[in-house]
Amino acid sequence: MVSDDIREKEFVCNLEKCKGACCVEGDYGAPLENEELELLKETYPKIKEYLTPEGIQAIENQGAYILDPDGDYSTPTIGGKECAYAIYDDKGILKCGIEHAWKAGKTEFRKPISCHLYPIRITKKKNFEAINYNKWSICSPACTLGKELEVPLYKFLKEPLIRKYGEAWYSELVEVIEILTNEEEKKNK
Repeated sequence: MVSDDIREKEFVCNLEKCKGACCVEGDYGAPLENEELELLKETYPKIKEYLTPEGIQAIENQGAYILDPDGDYSTPTIGGKECAYAIYDDKGILKCGIEHAWKAGKTEFRKPISCHLYPIRITKKKNFEAINYNKWSICSPACTLGKELEVPLYKFLKEPLIRKYGEAWYSELVEVIEILTNEEEKKNK
């Protein structure tokens, strides 16, 4: 089930403005899927050199992942703030240390899918997944940039949506969105 916001909202990350706030804000670290837990444990030795000393300390104290108070798995954090896997670039922007190692060819695991898909959040139900836009004030610069560039959320997140659901699913999503958009345009004429 895909919310209308995925089609209607315009969004392009603007890290120059937000400084990667989604890696530090929130109650817990990044949500993790069960299949990512073992991947994080296996990947940690390969990516350790890309992490901050504080991140390494947090991971070694808490583990590669934690079970949060809500009963969900997430990445550990540094002092209840930024993700232990986050790193700062030379401009003070938080980025993913796992992804940095992935770009360097050190691991095949790019980053948690919840991070790659952000600001989409997936809620698992008994027989389906609900795909929703997570509106958050820290992303207002991304909404502004998306509107300026006229990039819908589903197009901005094409790569992670394909990573999660596959090319065929994404093609079907685009087809349905185009049909709905055409129908709306006809109604408004």
